[in-house]
Amino acid sequence: MKHSFRIIIGMLLLAIPLCLNAQVKPIKKDNPDQPKTEKPEEKKETPEKKESKGGLEMPKISGFVQTFYTANFDEKCVLQDNEFKMRRARLVAEGKFGTKFSYKLQANFGKADDTYLVDAFVKYQPCKEFAIQVGQFKTPFSIESPINPVNLETYDYGEVISKLVGYKDVCGVGRLGRDIGVMATGSLFHIKGEEGYKYSIVDYSIGVFNGNGANIADNNNRKDIVGRLNVHPGLKALTISGSFYNGKYSTDAVDRGSRNRWAAGAQYNDGRILFRAEYISGNTGYNTIADTLNNIISEDIYHSTGYYAVAGYNFRFGKEKSQQLMPVFRYEHFTKDVSIENSGTTFYTAGLSYWPIKSVNVKLNYQITENYRLVAAEYEKSHSHRVVAAVNFKF
Repeated sequence: MKHSFRIIIGMLLLAIPLCLNAQVKPIKKDNPDQPKTEKPEEKKETPEKKESKGGLEMPKISGFVQTFYTANFDEKCVLQDNEFKMRRARLVAEGKFGTKFSYKLQANFGKADDTYLVDAFVKYQPCKEFAIQVGQFKTPFSIESPINPVNLETYDYGEVISKLVGYKDVCGVGRLGRDIGVMATGSLFHIKGEEGYKYSIVDYSIGVFNGNGANIADNNNRKDIVGRLNVHPGLKALTISGSFYNGKYSTDAVDRGSRNRWAAGAQYNDGRILFRAEYISGNTGYNTIADTLNNIISEDIYHSTGYYAVAGYNFRFGKEKSQQLMPVFRYEHFTKDVSIENSGTTFYTAGLSYWPIKSVNVKLNYQITENYRLVAAEYEKSHSHRVVAAVNFKF
């Protein structure tokens, strides 16, 4: 698998200069003095010449930057710490080879000493019903993880997404919600409108991955299987989602521990009203006993659960309704080990998300965190407060 991935990366690195050097003749602007009968002839010439060049296109360069100011307070609202930080700084290059092959490269430059590869994959899509991609990309788990962090309603992904979807997983492996592997995707049962294709009732994704997260080689012989099924039951804005994760992980302290997750959620988003809720559950093995043939006989497992609900309403105003303002509220609870009494953490987040222009987003969030602490042999609820201001822009 590692050898195959090197070949894929080599193909991608070779493809970019090819795309950059591909010359496509620009389309000439209409001349008012030119006879109208010549216009259809001009339109036909351009795609024919593009085909003769092998269908190569100039790569699309995009990206986004997120800067945060975070202030943390104790339960008496006394400031504990505060900082400015560059949360993410991403640069993306993506394009196509002909009509059926595409690629994407994404890197993060947020820290001078921690520049890393985020995405690197090639995708072959012969039709809407089926596509296959190989490389490094987000695993198809949960309904929230696929959302670009700039477009999230609050300042970042929630705790349950971070801990059970491979960003900062409770098992200790995984990063960026991504992994190295191969995935099949597709859309089924298409709905057509007056202008043609509108949406599909079913979207599916299923893949096989190393299981160690982004930019990390596999360290066991077991591959992880991840899948998601989204259903739009008669309405494009409505999504019902279910996903699963089945695999093993290995660390210095754990040998082939179980890493099993499942999620169920729903979302309604028509551009104005936004509501999304999801429940995620997971089993994580931390101690195994094997026989002389190295077959696992028994395993100690802890069970984690989490859920969230987020709601908002998008107000549009300004010239041509170009500005957007969304008041938002998010409720979330996460428990790493349900067998430990009073170990869960609850988050209440309220805020505003403002888009003054299409490429700039400003967020202001106030969050209360509620958990338990041991006082005089009894557990008491403890609160802390956080204020986060974020400025995001994309290009």
